[in-house]
Formats: sequence, structure tokens, C-alpha cells
Amino acid sequence: MIEIDKNLAQQLVAVCRALYERQLLAALDGNVSAKQDNYILTTPSGVSKGFLQSEDLVLVEPAGQVVAGTGRPTSELLLHLEIYRQRPEAGAVIHAHPPVATACTIAGLSLAEPILPEVVLTLGAIPTAPYATTGTPAMAAAIRDLVPFYDAILLEQHGALTVGRDLWDAYYKMEKVEHAAWTVWLARQLGQVRPLPPAEVAKLTALGIEKGYRAPAAAHPRPARLPQD
Repeated sequence: MIEIDKNLAQQLVAVCRALYERQLLAALDGNVSAKQDNYILTTPSGVSKGFLQSEDLVLVEPAGQVVAGTGRPTSELLLHLEIYRQRPEAGAVIHAHPPVATACTIAGLSLAEPILPEVVLTLGAIPTAPYATTGTPAMAAAIRDLVPFYDAILLEQHGALTVGRDLWDAYYKMEKVEHAAWTVWLARQLGQVRPLPPAEVAKLTALGIEKGYRAPAAAHPRPARLPQD
């Protein structure tokens, strides 16, 4: 009989509570998953992540069939499965609704420009995937071409997702997305936003790949979508 790893479950619950406490998601929103050997441990549908318990979690096969747990997997399971299919090295995926980053997608403000060196170093661009109806195969299709190249992706009018080596790596990337959104928005209130020089972007990109911060395919990324302001 397959059982849920208790240590991994406790980590997942802790990450969900951190997301809730930092207001990166609210109410019953968001979903989190992590690799457990050849299976995927995921949050259930219809449960607040701030009050989640280990026994609420669900273990599924890569095709999505439940093998342990009594709840229903997140309605965004197809989104997570698509990421693990394309990124076998990924250990965790977070989909949250960080308010400022989400507001940027609604207003058409891009986070794909190379403005903050710490973002270029660790994430590269933060592209925006086109809008798709939540809980449908269209969500997985919307991020399909971006997932191999980026660890953080905005979902138009629907939050953001991050891919990490493990749960906390994915969580810290989500924090960085929201912090970048705040910073860029504030800078735009003060005046013109200046991108980093191309030579510096190239240097930071190479350093990020060398140190293993960036996605394996980051050396040859596809162009990030830049919404019109």
C-alpha cells in the first residue's frame, strides 16, 4: 500500500501556511504540489491553505489517478502535471494569487523586462501566459511553451506559478515575484523605469545558469510575452 510521506506532507502544509500568512493567496485559492518519488503530493480542492492539515493532502500518479488520501485533488491538477512532465527535475510547483503581481497582469504591466538584477540572476524574465479558464486543459496549454525556460510565470488575470527544486525553493520564488511586482509598480509611480544594460543582463544570465539558479533551458529562452501598457 502506498502511503503519503509524513515529512513531505508537513513541509507542504508549512509552505501553504506561509503563503496564506504572507497574503499570497486567500480563502480557498491556490494550489501546491511536490514530488514524492514517482508520485505527486498535492493540496485538495476546496480547502483553505491557511488551515490545511497533513491528512487533507492527496497523492496522485503522474497521470492524475489518486493513490492515497481521501479528498479530491486540486482542480488545477492538469497545470501541475504539465509542469512535471516537461520539467522532470522539478521538485515542487506553487500556484498562488499574489495581489500586486496579479494586478500587473490585469493592468497589462509586464514583469518580463530585465529591471532588477536579483530577478535576472535567479529567475530571468517573468513572462505572462495568456488567459485561460481555470481548472481546464487550456490552463496547461497556456503555459506549455514557457515552462521549459522559466521558473516563474504570471497567469493573465489569474495569479502566478513557480517551479522549484523543492517546496521552499518554489515558495521563495513566489515571494520574489510579488516583491518584484511591488518594486516595479512603485518605480513607475516615481518616474521612468530603466532596464538593465544588455551586457549586464548577459552577465547575470550566465552567472545564474552557472550557479544553477536558472531553469536548465534558460540559456536559450523563448521570448517572454510583453503585454502592452
